[in-house]
Amino acid sequence: MQSIKTKLKVNNKQKTILAKHAGVARHAYNWGLANCISEYKETKKRPSAITLHKRLIAEVKSENPWYYEVSKCAPQQALRDLDRAFKNFLTIPKCGFPNFKKKGKKESFYLEGSIKILKGNYIKLPRIGIVKTYEILPSVPIKNVTISKRADNWYISFKYDLESVSNSPPKKRAVIGVDVGINTLATCSDGTTYPNVKAYKIAKKRLTRYQRRVKKKELGTKNRAKAVKRLAKVHKKVADIRADALHKLTTWASFEPQHHSCRRLECKWNAQKS
Repeated sequence: MQSIKTKLKVNNKQKTILAKHAGVARHAYNWGLANCISEYKETKKRPSAITLHKRLIAEVKSENPWYYEVSKCAPQQALRDLDRAFKNFLTIPKCGFPNFKKKGKKESFYLEGSIKILKGNYIKLPRIGIVKTYEILPSVPIKNVTISKRADNWYISFKYDLESVSNSPPKKRAVIGVDVGINTLATCSDGTTYPNVKAYKIAKKRLTRYQRRVKKKELGTKNRAKAVKRLAKVHKKVADIRADALHKLTTWASFEPQHHSCRRLECKWNAQKS
């Protein structure tokens, strides 16, 4: 399986329908969590995701017609995620009790059904329509997608079967050990060291300035919402720089040094060290 995650290029109308899907998924999750907590206090038993979905159709959808404006997959998957969260809480020691979701934080939803990648960078989604992406998508069949929001931008991710791997470069590099540190990003067993990108240190002044602007804005105002978005974009940039450095390091350590992409990586690392 091969996975891909890319940014969506959406207009205001598409942003509204995407926000509606995320809102319905959040509402269903919080409703299911509240029902699980109250029922467990009374009967010491927790309803399953199927039971919650039947109650959702009978009790919630009839009173909230805006549920019918979005795909039915969004609330269904939200209840499945809640059921998995409870199972993780009971089986995995480090997983805590499920929390209620807040608006504007880690918004996402799930879609399945008539999903089709069109020519180039267009994808057709149920109840949303044709959406454009910033990258060229592979022409492969897709069963389901996950759409998430991050720093006021929407992203789509999915997995597909990778039929042929003959074009991938051969892994001829000898076994190499990597020690991850603080002063340096990584030190290899062959003596090669890679400096830390220090993305947070570079953006610290900007983060402090934007955080101060958020603090000065009044709660609940549009100006505060705009300031929060600017701050979130800077945090996202710091996270992207760190992820990019790790991806380049792992690519260099995994593939053959003579590969053209690895040679470019080595030149970039050497330039940063100098």
